[in-house]
Amino acid sequence: MDATAKLELFANYMFLEPSEEHVMVQPTNSVSQVSLREERSAYHTCSPFAYPTASCRSSPVEQRQPLSTTASDTSIKGKRDSLGISYAVMPGGKQIALLKTLLTSACERNCYYCPFRSGRDFRRATFQPNEMASSFMELYRSHAAEGFFLSSGIAGGGVKTQDRLIDTAEILRRKMGYTGYLHLKIMPGAERAQVERSMQLANRVSVNLEAPNSARLAQLAPHKVFIDELLKPLQWVNDIRRTLPDQYGWHGRWPSSVTQFVIGGTDESDLEIMSISAELLKKLRLSRVYYSAFHPVMDTPFENHPPENPMREFRLYQSSFLLRDYGFDLEDLPFSTGGNLPLSVDPKIAWAQINLAENPIEVNTADRQTLLRVPGIGPQSVEDVLLARRHRTLHDLRDLQRTGVIASRAAPFILLDGHRPPRQLTLW
Repeated sequence: MDATAKLELFANYMFLEPSEEHVMVQPTNSVSQVSLREERSAYHTCSPFAYPTASCRSSPVEQRQPLSTTASDTSIKGKRDSLGISYAVMPGGKQIALLKTLLTSACERNCYYCPFRSGRDFRRATFQPNEMASSFMELYRSHAAEGFFLSSGIAGGGVKTQDRLIDTAEILRRKMGYTGYLHLKIMPGAERAQVERSMQLANRVSVNLEAPNSARLAQLAPHKVFIDELLKPLQWVNDIRRTLPDQYGWHGRWPSSVTQFVIGGTDESDLEIMSISAELLKKLRLSRVYYSAFHPVMDTPFENHPPENPMREFRLYQSSFLLRDYGFDLEDLPFSTGGNLPLSVDPKIAWAQINLAENPIEVNTADRQTLLRVPGIGPQSVEDVLLARRHRTLHDLRDLQRTGVIASRAAPFILLDGHRPPRQLTLW
């Protein structure tokens, strides 16, 4: 099997692993109403749903021409999606074409939900490190891909698999001169020295916790060990960043770190998920927590398990951003008595309806953290509000709208110069 065929084989399932700052738009259909292909497209849509929403921009990769115009280059660029290349937004806001793939789809673990589980009967494929590095560099030089996300099935143990991931990164960085974006997965059971070496080569590293605690993980992936195999490597990442000089990292900077949870594979509550998310964001300084709504896969123990409502994934992302960027605490989130978030309402609006509807915030005097609690005001627009009010008093919603605030969302919860604004902007 040639390299292109391997990438195409892996690409069929890589949409299940969210990456970088790229997230799904607000869902409008249940999972059961959307085909696999349509769901892959939904994950590749370029409109994120963080607060505040960002507009979709065409990727710079789409606007520029490849370095050469050979038939091979044209063929590669026309097959981005089938090769596992999707558009991702970097933490700084730049969009890049990101290759997401595996070193091997062979895996000795038998996770109940996973398409690559050892007990599943399907065609497997494996890259050697040099072959993987060469294949990516071909895509990179043709401008089909600008960044690289590399994971793997576990073959021969976590330590041996991590060595192969590191070998691939070493070839890219030291032999082939690749200096661009690289996200390396840390395998279950990797050793601390391997984690440190991965951090010296990558811009981002990640460990998939999959479940919020040991009991839930046993229901989802019984051969993984939550504390020793998964959580401990994430703790090592934080320890290394905290104790070793930045100069030891790639280009003098330690990589960011992220994790992912499978949502709906067991009976875990949103409170369980958000409790550990809050702890990871605060104590281990994770840049991001990803949530992947469960999708049943044929020939797995969970093939008849119902798919998770994508709206639940959406609400978890919103809540995670409130914890990470808006100064909210876990206790501020609107959990039901059963520990779940309401699917019908934005958690920030739910909080505001309880706390601000009768006690509106004066925009002209409130501090930054208080303003961030107001629906429609995000981290960027709050800075613009603070700047604008140094020069003038904000009297109406039009003044607020000029700062980038979504005025219609903010209106029920604020005062402008001592007065409640009208709920709608007038046309004149």
